[in-house]
Amino acid sequence: MRIFLTYVLPLVLPTLVYVAWVGYARKKHVGAGDGDLPGLRLRPLFWSLVTGFVLLLGGLATIALMSGAPPDSGEYQSPRLQDGKIVPPHFKKN
Repeated sequence: MRIFLTYVLPLVLPTLVYVAWVGYARKKHVGAGDGDLPGLRLRPLFWSLVTGFVLLLGGLATIALMSGAPPDSGEYQSPRLQDGKIVPPHFKKN
C-alpha cells in the first residue's frame, strides 16, 4: 500500500483526472448534439504525465525530509565479528 501511495498514485492521478475530464466533456458534448467530439490530445496528456512526475518527486522529497531519526539520535555501530558470529550494523542510542 505504501508503494502505491508514494509511487503509483502521484504518477497516475493527473492522467486519470485528464482522461475523466475528456470522458465527461464527450458525454456532455453528445448530450448537447454539437459537431465534433472532444478527444484525448497529446499536449495535455504530456503535461499531465509531467505533473505526475513532479508530484512523485515532491512526495519522495517530502518523505525523505520529514521521516527518519534526527541526525544526533544515536551512534552507528558497524558490523563486527563477535564470538565467531557476525553482528549486523545498527544504531546505538545515546
